[in-house]
Amino acid sequence: MDFRKLPEGRFTLRDVTVPACLLGQAGDLMRTDIGIDGGWIAAPGGDDVEMKGAMVLPCFTDMHTHLDKGHIWPRAWNPDGTFMGALTTVRRDHAKWSAEDVRARMEFGLRSAYAHGTSRIRTHLDSGDDQYAISFPVFAELRDTWAGKVELQGSSLISCDRFGTDGEFLAIADTVEGFGGVLGLVTYPVPGLHEILRGFFEMAGERGLSADFHVDETMDPASETLRTIAIAAKETGFDKAVVVGHCCSLSTQNEPRALDTLDLVARAGLNVVSLPMCNLYLQDRRFGRTPRYRGVTLVHEMKARGIPVSFASDNTRDPFYAYGDLDMLEVMRQATRIAHLDHSRADWVESCVTTPAESCGWGAPSLAEGAPADLVIFRAREWTELFARPQSDRIVLREGRAIDRTLPDYAELDELLGVS
Repeated sequence: MDFRKLPEGRFTLRDVTVPACLLGQAGDLMRTDIGIDGGWIAAPGGDDVEMKGAMVLPCFTDMHTHLDKGHIWPRAWNPDGTFMGALTTVRRDHAKWSAEDVRARMEFGLRSAYAHGTSRIRTHLDSGDDQYAISFPVFAELRDTWAGKVELQGSSLISCDRFGTDGEFLAIADTVEGFGGVLGLVTYPVPGLHEILRGFFEMAGERGLSADFHVDETMDPASETLRTIAIAAKETGFDKAVVVGHCCSLSTQNEPRALDTLDLVARAGLNVVSLPMCNLYLQDRRFGRTPRYRGVTLVHEMKARGIPVSFASDNTRDPFYAYGDLDMLEVMRQATRIAHLDHSRADWVESCVTTPAESCGWGAPSLAEGAPADLVIFRAREWTELFARPQSDRIVLREGRAIDRTLPDYAELDELLGVS
């Protein structure tokens, strides 16, 4: 397939492979035809393009990223690959996070995600020590610039021990409200967490803001802040969307206790996002010792309880994850391997397409007639073909037209990062 050979105007992609769940049907993969007319999915008609079983998906949603941290690795690498190594390195690098620096790196990440076929991104923005005053205006500028190509949401990011009803945290909450963002928090098992969370939910509720948490990003089974979040959300009657990310410690807890926590999560209506690549990189890392745990949370048990489960990229070439390119196909491929999604349900693809979009309050992308013709086309005809290769020759259609998929060159950031 060559995007230069796709016709313009009205045409039909004949004999494509699509996941049945994305058409509201039972089963796994199915063959069908997809008509495109004026940038929309339509009834078949016009010129025929024989696709020979090529797989078609709607554009991806990447609901947990850190565009503001992206690509600092050349100047701020993780000294030992651990979580604390990442945390301390990023905090030192904050001194270099001017508006120009943040804008250039975020733009680089957006160009990459767009080329790979992502159309919606939620990014966390480090907010402590007045960084919110720099990063949120940059985010808003890029949100406007990229509107129609990549829709953006911004979530504040600061640790729970810095919560307060006045001072810096109040200023952050006001900034988030002013920029139409999401109120975020990193939770640790600190004294008084239950009251902190009650205050957090009340503050978010007063402003009509949804919430997004980094939760239990550790292999320590004693870290159970997910339970506290679920309980506090129910107690306060918080009625906006709540997203909880990571939730790694569930995988090391006593199983009855972990499953009881999931029952609380289901009753509280929380949305979960798993970050398998970053968690595999950081968790259970000890020098000279082979890791024993994958770091992935209990996604199968969550889905079985009706909890919305998504997968996302998380960090990109920064101390928390040295790799990645905001390619949601890579996320799908690695999640399938790490979490054993194969030999399982037929609808896991939803966790990179429709579920994250709905969890973030966007309309769910669709392959049905009347939906935007924002599609990703792969030469692969079934799952093992799709996941066996990077699919570098994929075609991305936006409004029914193939985009230029040229990726930005890392050398563009050399001067910014001080690379000689």
